Order: sequence, then structure tokens, then C-alpha cells
Amino acid sequence: MRWHIGDVQIPNRVVLAPMAGVTDLPFRLLVKEFGCGLVYAPMVSSMALQYGNPASRKFLSFSDIERPVAVQLFGAKPAIMAEAARCVADLGPDIIDINMGCPTPKIVSGGAGCALMRDPALAAEIAAAVVEAVSIPVTVKIRSGWDAEHMTAVKLSRLLEDVGVAALCVHGRTREQFYSGEADWSVIAAVKDAVSVPVIGNGDVKTPQDAARLLQETGCDAVMVGRGSLGRPWVFAQIVQHLNGDEVMADPEPDERIDLALRHLHMAVEFGGERAIYEMRKHLAWYLKGLDHANQVKRAVMEAETLESVIDILQTYRRQLRAYCESAGELIE
Repeated sequence: MRWHIGDVQIPNRVVLAPMAGVTDLPFRLLVKEFGCGLVYAPMVSSMALQYGNPASRKFLSFSDIERPVAVQLFGAKPAIMAEAARCVADLGPDIIDINMGCPTPKIVSGGAGCALMRDPALAAEIAAAVVEAVSIPVTVKIRSGWDAEHMTAVKLSRLLEDVGVAALCVHGRTREQFYSGEADWSVIAAVKDAVSVPVIGNGDVKTPQDAARLLQETGCDAVMVGRGSLGRPWVFAQIVQHLNGDEVMADPEPDERIDLALRHLHMAVEFGGERAIYEMRKHLAWYLKGLDHANQVKRAVMEAETLESVIDILQTYRRQLRAYCESAGELIE
């Protein structure tokens, strides 16, 4: 299952998507423990780096434990993107990625993200500037197009390969779709047929079976998992096991999920201080999703103001879950 992007060796075909507000260092370390082959940090503004915005710097913290690791940049000006890439490369990531797929209005209105799908010439100019500026591999994440009438993925992919991009990631949705509807994997297959660099497929990968089907149907080199990993970092281990033909681990028991949520919480606080409990609220809600009486626990977590109170809420809930599971086991026997 080993493959490579440029001279960066990647141990398997499973990749963590860059997600704003999600794929910080603690989350990346967790998914790495579960076998993810390549992790992407969330996107950073090239303009913010140019002006020394300290808030952007926290996105550039990474550990040797998580290698290989990619840092994603966004922007619409070739010279500024090149300078930002040099700045990031000095910090020692393995790969620099350019975001040309973000659909959010704030990013698109500035001419970055998915707006570049409407201007392939500028997109290629930006990629060329970044490739020229750094010695590490440069990848680009794109979508299938702006809308159903402007499906530019294949055209843009050829241009990006021509300027030296080392790999492409294709999300099989248009900007118009945002994250709704079904991903069109045929676009991923068309890009794979059009270029010789590795192609990572993205969109609607939630289970090991989804990952295997995406690889088979498109011929892509790897699968990227985004929303399917929220509150489920163990899905990476399940996908790797399935692709290897090994026995696939079961989902953790409810109390084990709470244990993992608590561990994630402690890692986040160690990384970002106690204020990280506010950023962790969404993660904790994802871990709790589908569990008995989870809505009550979510509300309590959302209202908690201290680390100690969040821990107490989760530990109490874990004890309740264990007691319920043990009593249910006795009834079955």
C-alpha cells in the first residue's frame, strides 16, 4: 500500500482532509495513532502569514510523530503565495498544499479557494510560483468545478501538472454544491486518466467499504477522509485494515468512546491551554453522537465553563454507560 508524493514516502492509501477548526495538532496525532498515512493541517491564509498574524502561527505547529504532514495555504496572489510557501517550508513540513477547493463565501470573495476553479490560468500561475519557491513537493486540492456548467477539474489538473505540482486531490463536488448531495466520483476518475501524478479521491468516504469502492471505481492512488472522521478517529484504522484484507476492528464501545473523548480533551488543553475546552465542544458533541441520552450530556458540556466541570460531566456519563452495559450483559446471560 506504500506510495509517494515526490520524494515523500506514504505508508498507506488513507489521508486526513484539511478541515478548518478541526485538524489541529491533537486531532492529527490521534488519527496518526489510528494508522492514517498522511495528515493535512488546516488551511492558513497567505496574506495573514505575510502580515505576521499570530493567530495563523498556531496552525503551523506540528510534530515529528505525525509525519508525513502537509500544510495547506490559500490565497489569490502568486507572489504572496510564493513568499508564504517559503515561510512555511522553513518550518519543516513534508508537503505544501494549495487550497483551490474551499467553497466558503469569505474565501471565495477574495478570489481564493474554489474561485480559482473559474480562472485556471491564474490557478496555474499561483501553483507555478509556489513550486518555484520551495524544494518540497507541492500538492493542490480542487473540486470538480464551480457548478454543473463549469466543470474545470480536468483542464485545471493538466495545467497544474504542467507547472510541477506533485499530486492532486479532487473533491467530487462543485462549489455550488458545497457539501450537499452526492459526490461525483466520475470526475475523480477523469482527472486520474488525464494526469500522471498521484490523485487523491475525496468525497463521501465514511466507511471502509466506501474507501475501497472509491479506489476501485476511480483508480485513484489514495482516499481522503474528512467529515467521516469527526468523532470517529478510529475509522482510519478500519479503512487501513479493510484495504489490507485484515480483520476490521469493531467500533469502540460507548464507554471507550468517552475515554477517547477525554484523552482528546486533555491533549487539546495541553496544546492550547484551558480555553481549548471551547474549541473542543464540537469534537465532544461528535464523540457523543448516537449514544443514549447524549443530548442531555451535550447540553451540559456546552454550558460548562471549566475543564474540571467538562471532565466531571464526561466521567459521570462514562460510569453510567458502563453500569448500563454491565446490567444489560447480565440480563442477556
